[in-house]
Amino acid sequence: MTTKEGTVDPKVPSSLSQVGIVVKYEFENYFGSRRFYILLGITLLIGALLTVLVAHYRPQSFLGSGSLGFYSSWWGRVVTFVVILSGIFFGGDAISAEFQNRTGYFLIPNPLRRAAIYVGKWIAAFGASAIVFVVFLAITLANGYYYFPSGVPSQFLESVGFSLLYLVAVLGFCFFFSSLFKSTAYSILVTAILLLFAFDFLQLLVSDLVMVEPWFILTYGSSIIGNVMEQNATTGQASYPAHVITEKLGPRGLITLTTYNATIPEGLAIMVGYFVITAIIGLILFERKDFT
Repeated sequence: MTTKEGTVDPKVPSSLSQVGIVVKYEFENYFGSRRFYILLGITLLIGALLTVLVAHYRPQSFLGSGSLGFYSSWWGRVVTFVVILSGIFFGGDAISAEFQNRTGYFLIPNPLRRAAIYVGKWIAAFGASAIVFVVFLAITLANGYYYFPSGVPSQFLESVGFSLLYLVAVLGFCFFFSSLFKSTAYSILVTAILLLFAFDFLQLLVSDLVMVEPWFILTYGSSIIGNVMEQNATTGQASYPAHVITEKLGPRGLITLTTYNATIPEGLAIMVGYFVITAIIGLILFERKDFT
């Protein structure tokens, strides 16, 4: 707020301060609610189950291909699920709840910009998700060090970085749908269906039947998380899969099956694109939506 003299009213916090205020109170909401502890409990349960099953059965896919094979099986197969759950738990209703629960009526009259509310909520959601992410990472590293104390392969560190970027993209995507709907049930349900089932089915449909690269699907871009730790079956060394794999199936090879694998630059571009586009559109929707 600017006075007649052209100076800034010290009573009105800056945009950065507003974001900090929203982040603070959102963190208090997360740590005071059950959803954070439920997701943390689910993550710990997944880690405990994996630890017990690998220790008891010692599967070849986990322990028979060296440290890279271990991290590929443990991290590459599970972390995307943890990331998606984090996005649904912390971003699925972050904005829609303000409309459904009428809490937005108490926020908007205050000298808070809607952009500051949106950004602050996103940062808080990312922070809460990052805590869950780090817990699963710690469990993975503890088990990896137990079975392969020689060191952590560089491909796993790359995969961790890709996973964090995927978390950013998933939260942007969830915030978009949370801004689109005024009902928390709709926003959570739509994001859960798309991220857990629909995208994978659509990717299979587009690549196998239509034989078109599904570059426009978020989960296709996230495949680099596991692909970067793929191994050559003969040498056991890291070997990123080919971009396009064509197989002939059936009698006389009449059926052609085409599999697409996103390259690392392509996967990064897809995830960054999803975050930028969905986050911006979500903010615009939130700015224009009325509390009626």
